[in-house]
Order: sequence, then structure tokens, then C-alpha cells
Amino acid sequence: MSRVLIIGCGGVAQVAIHKCCQHSDVFTDLCIASRTLSKCDKLKEELKNKTKTIITTKQIDANDFNALVELFKEFKPEIVMNLGMPYQNLIIMDACLEYGCHYLDTAAYEPENVDEPNWRKKYEQRVKEKGFTAYFDYSYQWEYMDKFKQKGLIALLGCGFDPGVTQAYVAYAKKHEFDTIETLDILDCNGGDHGYPFATNFNPEINLREVSSAAAYYENGKWISVPAMSIKEEYNFDGVGKKDMYLLHHEEIESIAKNYPEIKRIRFYMTFGESYIRHMNCLEDVGMLSTKPINYNGVEIVPIQFLKALLPDPSTLGKRTIGKTNIGCIFEGYKDGKKKRYYIYNMCDHQESYKEVGSQAVSYTTGVPAMCGAMMILKGYWTESGTHTVEEYDPDPFIDALNKYGLPITESYDPIMVK
Repeated sequence: MSRVLIIGCGGVAQVAIHKCCQHSDVFTDLCIASRTLSKCDKLKEELKNKTKTIITTKQIDANDFNALVELFKEFKPEIVMNLGMPYQNLIIMDACLEYGCHYLDTAAYEPENVDEPNWRKKYEQRVKEKGFTAYFDYSYQWEYMDKFKQKGLIALLGCGFDPGVTQAYVAYAKKHEFDTIETLDILDCNGGDHGYPFATNFNPEINLREVSSAAAYYENGKWISVPAMSIKEEYNFDGVGKKDMYLLHHEEIESIAKNYPEIKRIRFYMTFGESYIRHMNCLEDVGMLSTKPINYNGVEIVPIQFLKALLPDPSTLGKRTIGKTNIGCIFEGYKDGKKKRYYIYNMCDHQESYKEVGSQAVSYTTGVPAMCGAMMILKGYWTESGTHTVEEYDPDPFIDALNKYGLPITESYDPIMVK
């Protein structure tokens, strides 16, 4: 008997909600809370005859601490799954501490306004100390470690695919395949085609800010920053084919480097087509990716939020998207004194995802791990309190759940390495 509250009702949340409702023995009571109540009610109606899970819905402004605490007191969740915006991670964590329940999200905290003076000062200090310039990082949430420990609660950070599953792959590789890991390349390939000239497969605000930021990788204990989209490689992905991929900064590099200091180099690559790059560069050049409010005809607007309103909603892409994703980790290291290479990855079909839960594979590959992460906590597989990322827990039950519930692993012991 578990009571779970999900904040958000976008593409990822809708997948997680569908998957929770497929496992009513664990997720017996579910509250869907979002700023837009009609989306929650629509999904509840779709699911009411397909699940034994008892579903309720609530309207919530996740920026309102008092409203969050009141909702938690009313519904009494054991865990809150934050599947909305990472801007709201900290306030939702505060509310979980105030009420007394576990917390889960799928992406590291970043501020909505990166020009806010107090945040900017702290950010610039972090850039000097660590050397990477991305707006998102785990440091803000790691500061909650003692608060969650003192209350015997878990805050599970970044439990999507990347971050999330990729970190479980690292823990799994270290546990089963290597004595020592020397290099790690995380490869995220979306071979899907939605037919639009330009659209993002998850929230445009987060996607475009992430991709347009300066890239960085970790090598020999240091961060090395390079201009955005300046390093490109071609890779032949199983089930997809040859794709151009670009080096990006990604939050799991930070936690993996912290928890596995033996790894000498960690890089993250994501595939993009020429059309995407061309559109993004143009939008950035004219200021449409800015988070700084501007005055337009007497109305204050944020350019990237206005752009988000113009672009296709990622949650509507499922029906028209074809192709597959391929996301995984390539390792090089040593086992029993011998050099070894190992590649663990998942392939997910966009149309198969849509047939099952009505969403495309990018949402599916994030929503399923979120459900599995919550299940690990609720079933008592992961119990260490505090703020933790996925690689800090035993990967075996999590990998087993992924295999069983829609994201099975494929393994290669002779992979082609990235240059």
C-alpha cells in the first residue's frame, strides 16, 4: 500500500503515471497535481477503467511552498515524484522535508532566471572552483544531504535515463564487469523523426538551454570546457545507424566523477541533425533562448518561454514520431589484470512506446526509470537516507525492473570506441 504524489502532467509525467498504474500492487493511490488541472483530469479519465490504482487530481502552483505543504498534508504521500520543471526542485524538496516524505526528480536543479544577482554570484564562484559553466548542477541539492538524513528520508536525484539509468549502468559495470574503469563515454542517440521542421523531444526551455550551453568533459581530475557544439563525432548506433553526435555537458558527469574517482575521463555525447543545429543557432543569435525578461508592448515576457509556446508540445509528438532511441555507456578498463571494453545500452522504439502509453520514446525512456526509482524506495530495495544519485545504490534490482518494465539492456563486449 503506497501513496504517491506526482507533480507535473507533461510528457514524462504521463508516461510515469501510466507505468505506475500498471503496477497497482505498489502504487495503490496516486495523486496527479499540476498547474493545469484539466490535463490531470483528462489523464485520470483515460486510465480509470485500465487500473486498480485510485487516482485523484489537484491543481497546484509548485512555486508556492505553503500550497505544496497543504497538499501533502491532505494527500499524505510516501513519496513525491517531481516530474515538472527543475526550476522547482528546491522548493519541492523543502516541502517534502516540512511534511516528511521521500522525494524524486529526473534532472538537476537550475534557476529559471540565470541573471538573478544572488544566484549569479554563487554560480560564478562555482565556475571558478569547478571549471564548467552549465547552469544546472547538483551542488544545490547535495546541500540537503544532512536535512534528509536527519529525518530518515531519501531524496533521489536525476532518476530518468540520462541522468539516471546511465548512472545505474556505471554501478552495474563496476559491480559485474570491471575491477577498474578508466574511461566512460555516455552516448544518447535519438533516431526518431517527428516530421516537423523544428521541435524538441522534451521541454523546450530545458532542452535548448542545455544544448546551447558551453560543453564540458572530465579528465584526470579536472573539467575541460569547450564551446557549445564544437566537438562532433560520427557513430554507428545499433538499430539506428550512423548519426552525428556532439559533446555536451551533462549533470551525471558531475556525480559519477564524485562517486567513481578512479575514472580518468568521462564524456557525454548526444545526436542532433543539421536542421536542429541550424534552427537552434539562429534562435540563439536573435535572442530567443534568453531567460532574461523583456518588455514587449507593455507586457513582460521571457523569450525562451514565448518560444516554448510557439513550438510543438513534446507530449503531442508520440503519434507522429517514428524510429528508435539508443542510449548507453561505453567503458574501457581492467578485469583480472586484462584490458577490457564493454558497452551497455537500451534501444526504445517510438511507435511501440506510443502504442503502450501514448508517448514517444524520449518521454518513455525518462518516465519508466522514474517509476522504477520510486518502486525501489517503496519496496525497500534502496534505503540509505539523504540526497543521492542513482549510482550510489545497488544497481541490480533497478536494472531488473528496467528489463521487466520496458527498457531492457543490450550488452556488447567488443564495441567500437569513440575517438
